[in-house]
Amino acid sequence: MVDIKGTIEAGKGGLERLIGSIPGYKGYKEKDVRRDADKVLRVYIADRLDEQKRRLSDLQLQLISSGQLDLLDDLESAVKKIQLLADRVRTATYGYAGFFDVIKVKEDQLDALYDFDNALLDEVAKIAAAIEQVKTSLGTKENVAGSISNCVTIAQEANYTFDHREEVILSGGTLGQVN
Repeated sequence: MVDIKGTIEAGKGGLERLIGSIPGYKGYKEKDVRRDADKVLRVYIADRLDEQKRRLSDLQLQLISSGQLDLLDDLESAVKKIQLLADRVRTATYGYAGFFDVIKVKEDQLDALYDFDNALLDEVAKIAAAIEQVKTSLGTKENVAGSISNCVTIAQEANYTFDHREEVILSGGTLGQVN
């Protein structure tokens, strides 16, 4: 897990700490730090997903050069699912609710959202492992179709996991509690 919130908090200067002592401002600012940390985390996750997508693009070139064009569409399906997830992660809301909104976003909900997004790094690791399996199978020319199918499935499951993000912010739960 990544501790972006701690890094942001540690980077506060003297003026920020002084302003933070103003009644009512501290809670507002802490929410803002939580939102900023979550946004930075989501950009980091999306960038890792983009790396995995690039790895798959390299593997597509290997498929072409080895004449396995029949598997190209299947691998493209994995690329599209990973791209979809990266886009969804990068553009997801990060816990803002207006002053007059019916749903008020509290600190514990922002923390749960951050924890959920942080747990998405596990999904990125699963995708990376599946891509490594595809790479290995291409090298050995064994079970290439099966490893590509597995990669597509894992990318789709990561998208299904992300589908639960809104539930986390509404319930204040975590990834394990929502699934």
